[in-house]
Amino acid sequence: QVQLVESGGGLVQAGGSLRLSCRASGSIWTISGMGWYRQVAGRQRELVASMADDGTTEYANFVKGRFTISRDDAANTVHLAMNNLEPEGTAVYYCQAEYRYSSGANGDYWGRGTQVTVSS
Repeated sequence: QVQLVESGGGLVQAGGSLRLSCRASGSIWTISGMGWYRQVAGRQRELVASMADDGTTEYANFVKGRFTISRDDAANTVHLAMNNLEPEGTAVYYCQAEYRYSSGANGDYWGRGTQVTVSS
């Protein structure tokens, strides 16, 4: 099992910045990649950014170069730096970890989410 705890959400004005953090604990050796998703009530959860084990990153088109995902392996933590935030970015942001066991079984772990509210 892997536990994910997010922090860093809050209220910010449009154009402002926030830095989200997600600390993983438990069976972290099973993690093959981590990412951030967001969800607005009534809509599907969508990818914001992800980082694979080899450091390869992927970003949603709406990020437009404003967000950066990074990883601190010593602290088992992944960060999401968000700059120039827009009101459309208001959502609950979830940390995700993809796991893969030696048996081949795989899936995702999710954090509880952290609220980001961007005021206009």
